[in-house]
Amino acid sequence: MSRPARRLAAAAAALVALLLLAEPVAAQSANRDLFDGLNRQLLYVALPLTAFVEIILVYAVVRFRNNDDPKPTSSDPALEITWTAATAVILLFVFVAAFTVLASPYMSATGTAAAQPTTAGEMPDDAVEIRVLGYQYGWEVRYPGANLTTQGELVVPTDREVYLNMSSADVIHSLFVPRWGIKQDVFPTRRAYVRTNVTAAGTVRLYCTELCGVGHSRMTGNATAVAPERYAAWLAANEDGRNVRDVPTANATSTNATA
Repeated sequence: MSRPARRLAAAAAALVALLLLAEPVAAQSANRDLFDGLNRQLLYVALPLTAFVEIILVYAVVRFRNNDDPKPTSSDPALEITWTAATAVILLFVFVAAFTVLASPYMSATGTAAAQPTTAGEMPDDAVEIRVLGYQYGWEVRYPGANLTTQGELVVPTDREVYLNMSSADVIHSLFVPRWGIKQDVFPTRRAYVRTNVTAAGTVRLYCTELCGVGHSRMTGNATAVAPERYAAWLAANEDGRNVRDVPTANATSTNATA
């Protein structure tokens, strides 16, 4: 291998090592942790493969650039079997990694029965149910048992199982909280459940990601996670049933997430 090719190979290897050793951003919920974990697993496979292919490509270009009489590659059954088997192993790994995430109760109804309950009775006893209603063009959030409603503000306790009982008043909407790894279409004719467990206090942005009319771009809001005791105190302080605009501030520094 020539000197330029060796330098390029070294640079590619250093880049791969740097990316693999980079400190990932801490996930803020069980849902986001599943997504991030899957991305890291696929990255650990994709980066070495990319570097390997590019190194071979550069080597072939440099090594044979002055070949005036190129010959077709000779038949090599062992090599063909090897790369076919290697491809099958990689695809099997991707399938298993993705299926593990999709089968989680935080991601899909294919997990435990409590992942998508049809009644509140199917939820764990210590779980928190919050009802979210999408409408043109906003989000109404109700907290059963507290006679409390917020507009465009979703408040949840940290380190607790939370079920979002979701529906729509008119057309299809889609609740998207990027930092929490939550994205769920909301339909006017049936209910949808999202299960989450937020692990970091703070305030992030939520959006509607289903085009629902001329006011779609205004259908945003905040999602706030606070310590369980602060959440309980907030509910108790607003049990008179009025529409509440002041939501509790999180212990952690607020983060306005856009992705």
